[in-house]
Amino acid sequence: MAQLELLSAGAVKPGLAKVIDVFQRETGHKIDATFATAPEICKLIGGGATADVVVAPPQLLDDLIKAGKAAGERAMVGRVGVGVMVREGAPLPKIATVDELRQSLLEADSVVYNHASTGIYLETLFARLGIAAQLKTKTTRYPDAAAVLDHVSKGRTREIGFGATTVIVEGKSKGLVFVSPLPAEIQNYTAYAAMMTADGAARDAAREFLGYLATDVAKAILAEAGIQT
Repeated sequence: MAQLELLSAGAVKPGLAKVIDVFQRETGHKIDATFATAPEICKLIGGGATADVVVAPPQLLDDLIKAGKAAGERAMVGRVGVGVMVREGAPLPKIATVDELRQSLLEADSVVYNHASTGIYLETLFARLGIAAQLKTKTTRYPDAAAVLDHVSKGRTREIGFGATTVIVEGKSKGLVFVSPLPAEIQNYTAYAAMMTADGAARDAAREFLGYLATDVAKAILAEAGIQT
């Protein structure tokens, strides 16, 4: 039995946490998982944080390899899209088409999203839609998804929030309503993969966990949480 330290992007937490639970029961290994945004993961590892496995977007893993912080093969976890949320009881904005989304955003009292992968994409999207300037004065951004969900759930006006679809679905119990994913033609998926660190202590168990992510059991759990495998 081994003790694994895992550092993962928060967008896949709803599914990955359940995979970890099953893996622990089946193998006897223990996993201490820390979930953070991609920028926070960079800061943690750059600051000397130890981990055996990192789950993050491929670009971040590429950067870790270049820095000598990660090595070996990758195991794909899946991809996550961007969704729209409002607080429970609020009118549902029309977002079935790009034009409807644009109009709903212009009519909203506030727009809320994060500084992580989702937020970076939304910045470029709003510029493409020609509404970045109009949204600037009524936009609130947070470092992570938890703060976005909290803001929207406690709103009092016409707030529209954005986040990873997995996180929004999980937030249904917190007074939130998942409106829908972004329209297909402007949807953006962030892929996530798992990789061992270069100096992890539990290498055999880490390799076993990466292999487990490819099993039918793990894939089914991830898919149920909204992570496309």
